[in-house]
Amino acid sequence: MKWGHHFCKNTFKSFNTKMSSKYTFLSILIFYSVGKITASVKFTNIKCTSLDTNFDDFEYCRLKSENRAFKYISLKLNLYKIPITNVKVKFALLKQVRGHKSFLYNITADACKILKYPKSNPVFGFFHNLFRDYSNINHTCPLNHDLIVDKFPTEFMNTQIVNVLPFPLGDYQFHSTWIVDDISRAEVRVYGTLF
Repeated sequence: MKWGHHFCKNTFKSFNTKMSSKYTFLSILIFYSVGKITASVKFTNIKCTSLDTNFDDFEYCRLKSENRAFKYISLKLNLYKIPITNVKVKFALLKQVRGHKSFLYNITADACKILKYPKSNPVFGFFHNLFRDYSNINHTCPLNHDLIVDKFPTEFMNTQIVNVLPFPLGDYQFHSTWIVDDISRAEVRVYGTLF
């Protein structure tokens, strides 16, 4: 679990008059650290759908466990009409609250532009950086090959998401739609739990 500065400040506000500032700070630090240590991400499912099988199709899309501690995602999208020079990605982070509701991000980005100029969209750049080293989607357009994500591990998500961003505990879905030449061609939905 992770709590931000605002939460800690309000929680310990009443103690400020009774405790010295030294002990208040120590209490906040311990409270924050305990929550930070216990949070963890677990992948629970992945669903990949081709929306135009004449244009692309998934050869495989799987969530696999090698043991209790190592779970990863692998997928391969075969592209039938290359090169691709005009790609947009619509992605949303959804949280399970009586159905999946938009939680933090719901944006559409020009993937070719951002691959060329990563600082042009920091949010998309952050999410791309999560899987870039496990993928062949790591260069500018044109895309002239099938798209692969190979053994993208949960543990990497723990270091990049849990330790960087203060998300509340619960079930999440990362939903992406891949749009080429203004036509939706594929969807990838990754489900996970922050516990």
